[in-house]
Amino acid sequence: MVSEVELTEYLDEIRTQVCSRCIERPPAGPPCAPLGKPCGVELHLPKIIDAIHQVRSDWIEPYLQNNRQCICESCFFHHDTSVCPCPMDYLAVLLVQAVETVDRRREELALPA
Repeated sequence: MVSEVELTEYLDEIRTQVCSRCIERPPAGPPCAPLGKPCGVELHLPKIIDAIHQVRSDWIEPYLQNNRQCICESCFFHHDTSVCPCPMDYLAVLLVQAVETVDRRREELALPA
């Protein structure tokens, strides 16, 4: 499981790389939940990070499949396509890139100089 410090780092990177391109982001968001827009990233951030970490692929489909299995199946909004708050399908590439950016940065900082 990801620590609170790591969650903050991942969330900051996701907001830079992903949320800035989200077509459902309300004015003045993110965060979106306080503005009345449920957001899958905000709701499931630790699970999204864990699901991405479970996959290593050059293709996006394995990430999407794992996300659906690890997150969607237990989501309150599952099977309610009219209000699904998750941007994973159309922003999946950006989400994976954001998580991997943080991972690379953390690996570089852990290496001795």
